[in-house]
Amino acid sequence: MRTRPEHEFQTLIGELREFIASEVVPQEHLLQAGDAKALQETTRALQRKAVARGFGAARTAREYGGLALSWEECCSYLEEAGRSFLGPAVLQCAPPTQPDIYALEKLGSPEQQQRYLEPLRTGDLHSCFAMTEPAPGVGSDPRMLSATAKRLPEGGWEINAHKWFITGAVRADVAIVVARTEGGVSWFLVDTDTPGYRLVRDVPTMEPFDAGGHGEITLTNCRVPASALIGEEGRGLEYAQLRLEGARLFHCMRFIGMASRAMDIAQEYASHRESYGVKLGEHQMVQSMIADAHIELYAARLMTRDVARMLDAGESIRHHSSMAKVFVSEVVCKVADSAVQICGALGISEDTPVSMIYRQMRPFRIYDGASEVHRSAIAKRALRHSICA
Repeated sequence: MRTRPEHEFQTLIGELREFIASEVVPQEHLLQAGDAKALQETTRALQRKAVARGFGAARTAREYGGLALSWEECCSYLEEAGRSFLGPAVLQCAPPTQPDIYALEKLGSPEQQQRYLEPLRTGDLHSCFAMTEPAPGVGSDPRMLSATAKRLPEGGWEINAHKWFITGAVRADVAIVVARTEGGVSWFLVDTDTPGYRLVRDVPTMEPFDAGGHGEITLTNCRVPASALIGEEGRGLEYAQLRLEGARLFHCMRFIGMASRAMDIAQEYASHRESYGVKLGEHQMVQSMIADAHIELYAARLMTRDVARMLDAGESIRHHSSMAKVFVSEVVCKVADSAVQICGALGISEDTPVSMIYRQMRPFRIYDGASEVHRSAIAKRALRHSICA
C-alpha cells in the first residue's frame, strides 16, 4: 500500500540514505556510546536537522509533522534509519516511545492524547512501557504479573509495583504501567514525578548505544487519578498484543539495516585484506559467509514486508509477526556474527562499529518475546487451528 507515488517515495529514501551516511553516522562517537547525556544531546541536535530536511516520524500523520507512511513503506524507511545506532532516535521511530505513541493513538482518551500524545510526537516528552518484573513476577508469562492497582474509595487508583529492564525508563517523563486490578490486567499512565514512583537504577546491559537505559523502578502506594486508566479496565493483555505487533515489525526493519551495515563493513575489509597470498574475499569459506548473509537478509526483508502488507490490509498478524520476529532476530544476529568473523581481530575491537553492532543485535532474540516463547506459541496455534506450513 503506497501513500505517495513510487518515484516520490524512492526520492525520499535516497535522500534519507544520504542524510544517514553524511550527517548521522559521523556523529557516532564509539567511545561515547555509554554516555547517555552526550547521546541525548547529539540526538536532539540531529533531530532538528532531520525535521528541517523533511524527515518526520514515519507513521505519524502529516498534520502532526509526520510522513504518514504505510507499514510497507516503513520497511524501506526504517532499514535506512537502522543503519546508524542513532538513526531510529533521530527519526523518531525508536522504542519505546514509537510503539507507545501508536498505542495512545489507538487507545488514549481525548484528555490523555491532548496531554501526552503531542509532546511525545515532538520529542518533548519521553515514555516507557513498564511491564517486566523481577522473579516471581511477569517475564515471558503474562499470568505472573504481580503489580497491583487498587481502586480508591475517593476515586483514582493506588499502584504498587516493582518493574525492571524497562526500556527508556532512565529518561522517561511518563510511564505506561501494567498492573492487575479487580477487573484484570490494565494499563495506567503515570508521570514519573508522581509521589511513590522511584527510579532505582539503570540496569547495565550489553547494548552500547542505549540513551534511555533499561531501568529498574518501584511504585509504592503511588496514587494516580481515575483518568490515568488507558482504555478499559481488564483489557491490558489485549492492548499489549496490539502494541507489540507493530513494535516487532519496527525492530525487524531497523535491525535488518544495521546487520546490512555490518556486512558492508566486512565485505570492504575482505576486498582489501590479504591472507595466504590472496584477498580474504577470494577464500571460499569467506565467500560462503557473505553469500549466506545476502540470502538470509533477502528472506528477512521479504518476510517483514509481507507482514507489513498484511497489517496495511487490516489483517491479523499475530501468527505471522511471531514467525517474522523469530526469523529476523536470528538472521541479523547470524549476519553480524559473520561480519565479526570475517573482520577477525578487527571485528572484536572498537576500531570499527562491527562489534558494537553485534552487541546491539543479540538482545533482539529476547526482547518482545524470546524466540523459544514465540516458537511454542506458533506451534500451538498451528496445531490448534490446523494451519499448514
